[in-house]
Amino acid sequence: MADENFAHIPARAIRSMIADCLAAAGLLGDDAARCATLMTEADLTGADGHGIFRLAQYVRRLKAKGFNARPNITVTRTAPATALVDGDNGMGHLVMTRATEEAIAMARENGVAWVGVRRSNHAGPAGLYAEMAATAGMAGVYAAVANANHMATWGGTELLLGTNPLAIGVPSGSGPIVLDMATSIVAYGTVKKYALRDLAMPEGWFVNPSTGEAITDPKRSHEGVLLPMGEYKGSGLALMLGLLGGVLNGAAFGRDVVDFNADDSSETNTGHFIIVADVARFIPPAAFKSEVDRHVNDFKQSKRLPGVGEIRLPGDRRRECRAERERDGVPLAPALMAQLDKLAAELKVSRLQKR
Repeated sequence: MADENFAHIPARAIRSMIADCLAAAGLLGDDAARCATLMTEADLTGADGHGIFRLAQYVRRLKAKGFNARPNITVTRTAPATALVDGDNGMGHLVMTRATEEAIAMARENGVAWVGVRRSNHAGPAGLYAEMAATAGMAGVYAAVANANHMATWGGTELLLGTNPLAIGVPSGSGPIVLDMATSIVAYGTVKKYALRDLAMPEGWFVNPSTGEAITDPKRSHEGVLLPMGEYKGSGLALMLGLLGGVLNGAAFGRDVVDFNADDSSETNTGHFIIVADVARFIPPAAFKSEVDRHVNDFKQSKRLPGVGEIRLPGDRRRECRAERERDGVPLAPALMAQLDKLAAELKVSRLQKR
């Protein structure tokens, strides 16, 4: 999806524009800055559907009171190693930052922590929160109920499942290793990018629920069913993560999920959970990192199938993308730049190109 017409914008400019726009839409300065940092990190690490791409949508929800701009995020410890976070309908980035910080602190105290979250919102890419745990020397597992249902249970046609993401992070000598995946064949944010760029989707992403035929026009994706990754396995995984992220926390799941792409004003009651384990309770951290590095090297140096130039592991592209975009800037499509110029004018903040 590379395009020579893309603008390459420095991360600092993206970060400052996001912060200014969110503050203009009602967030407190520190909260706007925190969201901006996480959204920019999404852009730097290649999660393009979760960075500045989402800014106009977030601003709309703030203005429509779909997000609580001044949430009172509360944490209730229900046992030494468990807690429940009530996000008070705040922006998901703020709620999940609080939940992850609590999980890390609890794991330091008790060796392990499970923190559930309710009354939250879309929080960007799952990898952000698994990486926070890994950066703190912990192993982290994060999952969420997606903010719209685009999938059916395997063999069904009703949209009862989201793309419910899963991320796992562990520390290594070269930095966190992070697996970040949707349980669908492709993240829905990617579909929105294809629509913005007027590109055809590959066959195998969406099917017509009546005929089973492929839908390749992203602007018609609402007419279809998004397929799970790994067929029934992805469907089953999405269901189980939804039960743990939604039902267990008193958050939305199944028919109760609010499509935040179509509804800017309703509370979504988004559920998440994060599990954090302190590596030091199992093995000395330096020894763990050394062993992880040894095994990673074994995988990378192992024999390859014909035509495979390099063996790729979770986190490889994430690190490479971050280095490239810190150096060259974040590539933004012309249509997105136009959308951001319009938003800047509406909120009376400086355009990206002026930063």
